[in-house]
Amino acid sequence: MGTTVNGTPTQIGADPATTAAEFVRDGLGLTGTKTACNAGVCGSCTLLLDGTPAASCLLPVTALEGRAVTTVEGVGDGAEHPVQRAFAAHDAMQCGYCTPGFVVEAAAFVDRHRAEHGDTAPTRDEIADALAGHLCRCGAYPGIYAAVAAACAGEHDDDAAASAPPRAEAAEKVSGRARYTTDVRPEGCWEAVIVRSTRAHAQVQSVDAGGAPQVDLLGADRTVRYVGQPLLAVAAPTAAKARAAAEQVRVDYRDLPAAVDPATTHRPEAPVVYPTRAERGAALTHAEGGVPPARWRGNVRGPFSLGWRGATAVKRIGDAARRGDPRLVTGAFQTPAQVHTPLEPHACVARWDDSGGLHLHASTQSVMALAEAAAKHWDLPRERVHVTAEHVGGGFGAKAGLRVENIAAAELARATGAPVRLVFHRAAELTDAGHRPGARIEVNLLAGPGGDLAALTMDAYSDGGASIGGTVAVMGRLVYGHAPRRLRDFDVVTHRPPGAPFRGPNGAQLLWALEQSVDDAAHRLGEDPIALRRRWDGNRKRHALYDWAAALPVWRERSKGAASGRFRRGVGMAAANWLYLLDRSTAVDLVVEDGTVVAETGVQDIGTGARSVVADVVRGELGLPAERVAVRTGSSDLAYAPASTGSRTTASLGPAARDAAAKLREEASRRAEGAPGGSGGLDAAALAALEGVRVRGGRRRDRRGYVTPFSLSDGGTVGRGFTGAVHVMEVEVDTLLGTVRPTRCWAGISAGRMYAERPARNQCEGGVVQGIGYALYEQRRDDPLTGAVLTANLEDYRIPGIGDTPEITVHFHEKGWEHVTGGGVGIGEVSTIGVAAAVGNAVFDATGWRPHDLPIRPDRLLEGIGAK
Repeated sequence: MGTTVNGTPTQIGADPATTAAEFVRDGLGLTGTKTACNAGVCGSCTLLLDGTPAASCLLPVTALEGRAVTTVEGVGDGAEHPVQRAFAAHDAMQCGYCTPGFVVEAAAFVDRHRAEHGDTAPTRDEIADALAGHLCRCGAYPGIYAAVAAACAGEHDDDAAASAPPRAEAAEKVSGRARYTTDVRPEGCWEAVIVRSTRAHAQVQSVDAGGAPQVDLLGADRTVRYVGQPLLAVAAPTAAKARAAAEQVRVDYRDLPAAVDPATTHRPEAPVVYPTRAERGAALTHAEGGVPPARWRGNVRGPFSLGWRGATAVKRIGDAARRGDPRLVTGAFQTPAQVHTPLEPHACVARWDDSGGLHLHASTQSVMALAEAAAKHWDLPRERVHVTAEHVGGGFGAKAGLRVENIAAAELARATGAPVRLVFHRAAELTDAGHRPGARIEVNLLAGPGGDLAALTMDAYSDGGASIGGTVAVMGRLVYGHAPRRLRDFDVVTHRPPGAPFRGPNGAQLLWALEQSVDDAAHRLGEDPIALRRRWDGNRKRHALYDWAAALPVWRERSKGAASGRFRRGVGMAAANWLYLLDRSTAVDLVVEDGTVVAETGVQDIGTGARSVVADVVRGELGLPAERVAVRTGSSDLAYAPASTGSRTTASLGPAARDAAAKLREEASRRAEGAPGGSGGLDAAALAALEGVRVRGGRRRDRRGYVTPFSLSDGGTVGRGFTGAVHVMEVEVDTLLGTVRPTRCWAGISAGRMYAERPARNQCEGGVVQGIGYALYEQRRDDPLTGAVLTANLEDYRIPGIGDTPEITVHFHEKGWEHVTGGGVGIGEVSTIGVAAAVGNAVFDATGWRPHDLPIRPDRLLEGIGAK
C-alpha cells in the first residue's frame, strides 16, 4: 500500500525498520523535516498525518500507509500558509533548524483555532499548550508567540500586503528549503559512526573493527580519559550498516583508576588525570583562545591570578571578618555543567576531489578557521580546502575549529573513495560536544564606610571535566571600578567529558556569584540595588541602563521585602558586561549580477543574523529595495570573515559591508554620468552600468585604535570599551511545590548601533531564555561511580520550552560607541550571562532566601525557605 505526500501518491517501498522521518528525508528528499532528538521530545520532525501533527522520528514508516502526509514543504497546498508568512514577518526563528516543525504544528493549530473561533488571537497559554512539544534552543519563542497570534487573527492572509521580512533568509527557513549539513547527502555518500569509550580511564590494548573502513581517533598514548571519548570511526554505505559495524567493534581495555568526583579529585590519593608534564602540556582546553599559565598539583591547576592590590584586599577583608563587620558579604556559589546541545547536532560531510582537494560541508561556527586548520592538518595548500556551511543549526560556542567529526569524515572519505557523512546522535551531543564548565566560586566582598566597594576576593574552581582553562574569577577584574581585589582561578580536573566555550565563557559563572553578592551588599547597606551598582560601576554606558531600569514601574513599585502566602512575587536585577571584540581582516565583496547587488562573504550564519546585517547595510547605503540585494555566505572560497564567537561577527561585518557599498558608489560615479558619488542610492541605469563590477570592502580602523594592536590567536582583536546589560526579572515562586516561574523580563542592552534591529532583539530575547534555562532547569548529571553522563537525551536534560518564556521587553541604548567604525558591537554574550543572577535576586526578593547553587531546583528552594 502507498501513501500521499503533499498531495502526491507515493509508494513506500522502504525497510519496515525505517522511521517515517527517515523515509521522508532520505527516501523523498523532503529535508524540511528535521531529526534532532530521535525521541519525540523536540518537535523538529513534526509532520501532519491526515491533518494531525505527529512526531515522525518515532513512527515506523508502515504507519504512513493509507494516510495523507503533509510536510513543511506542503503546508500551504502549493502556496505560503499564513503561518509561514507570519513566522517570516515576526522573525519567529534564529538558526531555523526547529522552524519547520514549529510551522507544521502552528499551521494545524491556526487552522483549527480559526475554524472554531474566527479571526481572533488566542491567549499566550493557548499558544504555549499547542506548541508544548517543540523546543527552540536559540530561544526564539517571543517571535513565535507573536507570529501564531497574528496568523490566528488573519493578519497574514494577504501575500500581496507582506513586506520584506526582517531576516534575509526567512523564506528559506519557513519553507524548509534552508539546507543544513545534516541535509547534505551527495550521490554515493557513505555514513560514518564514532565508536566511543565506555570507560572513564583505561589503556586501550587493542581494537577489532572487523573489515569495516575505519579511522583511529585515539592519541599515541592509547589512553582514554572519559566515558564517551572517541576511539575510532567506521563507515558503511548506509546508516543502518554503519551502526551495525559500530556495534560489532570490540575494544580490549586495561582499566585504570578514575577520578570522577570533583569533590574528591584534589586529594593526594586520587588518580591523576594528567600525570606527566607532556600530558599536562597537551591537556584538553575549554578556553576561547589561549590558556593562561599556572602550576599543577595533582588534578588541581592554579592559581592563575589577575587582581589589583590583592594584598590590600585580603587585609581589609580579614580585618572586617575579625571585627564582625556587617558590610562584609561572604558566600560560596555553585554552578553546574550546562550543555550547548544545539538542535542541529555536530555534523560533517567530507569528500576528496580528483586533484586531491578536500571539501567539507560542516556545521561550524568558523568556516575560515576550519579551512585553515584543515589545510594545516592535512598539509594542503589553503586554496585546495573548501569549507561550506550554508545554514548552521545553532552552535553557542561548541562548533568552532577543526573537530573530531571533520577529521573522521575526511579520513574515512579518503579510505573509501566516497563522500562520507558523519552526524552526532543526541546522546553524543549531550556527552562529548561541549558544555559550559561548572564552578565553585568563593566570594568575599566588603563595602567601605562611605558605601563604596572597598575590597573583593574571589576564588573560582572550574570543573571542566578533562579540560582546563577556567578564568571565572579573573573576569571580575573587568567590573565595578578599581577597588583592591584578589582574583584566583583553579581548574579541578576529572575523568569526565571536557567543556567548551559557551556564550560568554566564564561570564555566567562569575555573575551568578558576583551579582548576588552585590545584591546582598545593597540589602545590608539598606540601599537600592540599582543605585548601589550605578555608584560602583564606572561604565557610563551602563549608567544609562541603570537609569532606564530604575524608572521601570515594576522596579519602582516592587514590595522591597519577602512576601507571604503560597505564591510570592519577587523582582530582581543583575548587571553584566563583556569585551568588545572584532576581526580586523574581515572583508565583504559586492558584485552586480543581472541588476542585483550580490554581497559575498565567507561568514557562517548560525542564527544570529549575519546575512541580515550585511543585507541591511548594503540596502541602506545604496538605497536599494530588498529584491535588488542578495547575500552569499558560508563558504571558505569567499572573502575572509570572522568566526561566530565572542560577539565579534557583527562588529566586523557591518563596517566591511558599508565600506564595500561606498566603493561601489564611487565606481558608479565613474561609470555612469549623473550617478551618485560619495552618498545616495543607485538607480537602474547605475546598476546596468555596473554589471559585472566587483569591489571589496574592509573593516576600517576604529578612531581610538584597539586595546590589542595585534590579532589574538583566534584572529580577534580586543577593542576599546565594554558592552553592558541590565536585566530586571519578575518571578512568581510557588512555596508549596518549590517552583519558580519567570513572568516578565526587561533587558537593557548597551552595544551601540543595532544593524538589524529585529534579529538583534530576537537574539537578546533568546539570551534571556537561555539564562532562564541555566537558572532553573539545566544540569548535566553524571554517574558518580562510572563517570557516564546520565542526562543523555532531551527528556532528562531539560531546556526551556515556549511555556517557560516570560514576556520580554528589550531596550537598546545605542549611544557611547561613536569611536567604533560603524557605531555598533556584538550582543550575543552580554545578553545572557547576567540573567541567572537576576532570577536568583528575584527569588531572594520573593522569599528572603538566597539561592547559592544552580539550578534553583524545587528541592533546593523548599529546603532553603524551610531553613530560614
